[in-house]
Amino acid sequence: MNTQKQIKADKIISRITTIIALIVLVVLVIWGGKTLFGYIKYEETNDAQVDEYINPVTARVSGYIKDVKFEENGDVKKGDTLVLIDDNDYTVQEDEASASLLNAQAQVSVQQSNIKTAQSTALVAEAKIAAAKAKLWKQQTEYNRYKKLFDAESATRQQLETIESLLQVAQAEYQAAKEDYATAVSRTNDIKAQSDVLQSEIKRRQAIMKRNNLNTSYTVILAPYDGKMGRRTIQAGQLVQTGQTIAYIVDRSAGKWVVANFKETQIAKMHVGEMVNVEVDAFPGKSFMGEIESLSAATGSRFSLLPPDNATGNFVKIAQRIPVRIRLDKQGSDIDLLSAGMSASVKVKRDGKND
Repeated sequence: MNTQKQIKADKIISRITTIIALIVLVVLVIWGGKTLFGYIKYEETNDAQVDEYINPVTARVSGYIKDVKFEENGDVKKGDTLVLIDDNDYTVQEDEASASLLNAQAQVSVQQSNIKTAQSTALVAEAKIAAAKAKLWKQQTEYNRYKKLFDAESATRQQLETIESLLQVAQAEYQAAKEDYATAVSRTNDIKAQSDVLQSEIKRRQAIMKRNNLNTSYTVILAPYDGKMGRRTIQAGQLVQTGQTIAYIVDRSAGKWVVANFKETQIAKMHVGEMVNVEVDAFPGKSFMGEIESLSAATGSRFSLLPPDNATGNFVKIAQRIPVRIRLDKQGSDIDLLSAGMSASVKVKRDGKND
């Protein structure tokens, strides 16, 4: 009896073992077939990372930080105030430049008044020329008449000499009047030339004032676009220099992409615009669709700091990697879950055709 029970139990165990083995075999066949099918149909790589623009926020002027308005890893909108720098020094320079500009502009009114005065003086000098010319003509006529009388012995030499001296005085006055007029015109031109110089000075001071206004505006550092702030390393009261990096911002407005490094033997049939399936390690089982945006012009090693030279030393052939940039399609809010640097796996159809 016990022997029969033992035989029956062995048969049950054998049957169960056979069933389990068949199940495992079926699973392995299915998994192997699926893997083989995927290998035949797709080019795959797990040498890929999510990427997006991460740009530094730099100070355009030096000064002490007055206040920090952003939070570490906080979201910001374009135009949001990130940092305030103490602007007292810059507002003083702004006021000084404004006062200098007002002074130069006031001098313009003085110059205009001087020009009018000089022009009036020139007109008076010109009128004096006409009067001196008339007087000279009268004295010349008088001298000619007395000269004829003297030749006819109807006038004395003393009378002729007196008239001659008056003629010389009239000639001197006429010459002086012309010189006064020339001097007045020259002074008018000099003042006008000074006005041109003053206008240039006004433009220079306007440029200085504009620069000071810009420097003052630079004390308020704004977010250049929608994004997310990185690590915060600054505090109020800290001195920053021009060009110093004070924070990093991730540009969310420029979108996200994946850089997949395929072997050179895998990219023969890849082309721009081809659809790609992306899986990110952080979200297993979740797929993201993308599109090949560009293929690198050279292998990744050629863009390294010290590109390899196969002509030196012993040569070992290694399959090179070609970076392929894949733009991720915006699929609701799912893409917002991805962060730069996340590891990913990428699959591209071998035939180079989209579904």
